[in-house]
Amino acid sequence: DTPTSVFETAYFQFNWLTDQMALGVLPNDADQYNSLQESLVEAFEQFSKEPIFHFAVMTDNEEDRGTTVYLMDCAVQAGHRVELLDIREIGIDAQGRYTDLQDRVIDRCFKLYPWEFMLREPFARELARSGDVFIEPAWKAVLSNKGLLPLLWQRHPNHPNLLPSYFADDPAASSLSDYVRKPLLSREGENVTIFRDGQEFVSAPGDYGEEGFMVQAYAPLFESDGGFAVLGSWVVGDRACGLAVREDRSRITANLSRFVPHVIIG
Repeated sequence: DTPTSVFETAYFQFNWLTDQMALGVLPNDADQYNSLQESLVEAFEQFSKEPIFHFAVMTDNEEDRGTTVYLMDCAVQAGHRVELLDIREIGIDAQGRYTDLQDRVIDRCFKLYPWEFMLREPFARELARSGDVFIEPAWKAVLSNKGLLPLLWQRHPNHPNLLPSYFADDPAASSLSDYVRKPLLSREGENVTIFRDGQEFVSAPGDYGEEGFMVQAYAPLFESDGGFAVLGSWVVGDRACGLAVREDRSRITANLSRFVPHVIIG
């Protein structure tokens, strides 16, 4: 819903790879699990080229704007006409359709703006009849809500790809001694707290938590001299196509955690 490391994954770490090969630091057959940009262009090709493809973001946020402009470039490579728009500049016409600053109807819009924020905006009343205007679609709000994790654990208890997870007020949560408490809507590690033996071990500040919390069994991150690393996998459409590595001295990955390029050497 807010893919703010897609630029680093698809573009910058690939440039790092080619630079290192050109310098002789890496062998010429070095590789990377990274077809993200090609996959994005192919995905944009699936949309009609007829309407202008709008891209909306809080333009005064440099990181979000840079990410959105990169995605616009992918859309241009796919043959689209594009227009950048500040999310606050979206209007509504007499028919309840979303419009841009030139009063053009917005038929297709990628927005780098969380759905839970969108639903609180004055124009949210028109979302129910907006159809498939927005990318990502509204159902992505389910995936960005950590309340999904306890529900998955209820449905698939002891599944090898899941960690025990409960809503914070569930009596079953007391069965965990080493766990992580997370706000349902937190991003970038904000307001996350790690507990060891039932005692607070490390926490991160932030502005989330009013929406409630869930708890999840603690799973230690990979640790090396560089700190603690977490892997992020990218899926475009229905295809896995990229790997991102974030690293930090803290056990909680946050907004300013380093992005570390990776390499595959046979």
